[in-house]
Amino acid sequence: MKSYRIITDGSCDMPASLAEEKRVTVVPFYVTMDEKTYIKENVDISKTDFYKWMVENKGSYPKSSTPSVQDYLDVFTEAAEAGEDVICICITRKFSTSFESAQMAADMLAETHPGCRVTVINAMVNTVLQALLVLEAVKLRDKGVDYDECVRRVKATRPTGRIFFTVGSIDYLRHGGRIGKLAGIAGTILGIRPVITLKEGEIFPAGITRSRQKSIEKVEALALDYVKENNWADKDYEMVVGYGYDYEEAVKFRDRICAAFASMGHILKVNIYHIGAAISVHTGPYPLGVGIIKHA
Repeated sequence: MKSYRIITDGSCDMPASLAEEKRVTVVPFYVTMDEKTYIKENVDISKTDFYKWMVENKGSYPKSSTPSVQDYLDVFTEAAEAGEDVICICITRKFSTSFESAQMAADMLAETHPGCRVTVINAMVNTVLQALLVLEAVKLRDKGVDYDECVRRVKATRPTGRIFFTVGSIDYLRHGGRIGKLAGIAGTILGIRPVITLKEGEIFPAGITRSRQKSIEKVEALALDYVKENNWADKDYEMVVGYGYDYEEAVKFRDRICAAFASMGHILKVNIYHIGAAISVHTGPYPLGVGIIKHA
């Protein structure tokens, strides 16, 4: 059976060491702080330095940009020349044109390397939840599941994914044009903390609170309810915490949510991933939440 390579874009926010360990190729996003010069995240600037800039430059709004067609073509060509097929998992199409760039590169590769199959998958999710979806593909690959079955099972598990999260303020969502369906949550009220659900490839309001602590409690409750509604056992799903600037807050949140899940008999190992620029330009420096997905 011909081997295949798992490729994803930088929205997945998978730690670089884990991507290397799992043999996942990550195509980075670009970020700019001056609206003129775009640099590669995790290549030209680290996530830590990016967040430091955001915190020190309150009121400034950086922007991100998708990987180029050439960026994708380069990694697809590398895989083809190594004799591998490709499964490429991209951030939800409702947030980015990364999928379109990857598909254009796949079409170009077909002309030069017709023996290489490339399937570009709309993840319908992003950030740490995208990482979990990619890891499901990795598990299938490493178990010897064939290419077509891996594609089928990855696509089938997408709708089970949820992100429940909160942000420091709604300003970045508004400035970045991601307010959309959140417009009805009284975003103009000073001091509110929105709680947001990502599902079906886009974000939906899940409530508002008056404090950071209350918003964290709401995120925890939403995650618990989602698992209960689906009647999942702890072996049925994977969960990960995503954070922005404040790692210590993320650790406390992870410990808190693990304790809450343990109270209903779910003993979980929950990793903490650092949310990157592709998402944080829209959330600001203080996103905090949890991603959950059913095993493929």
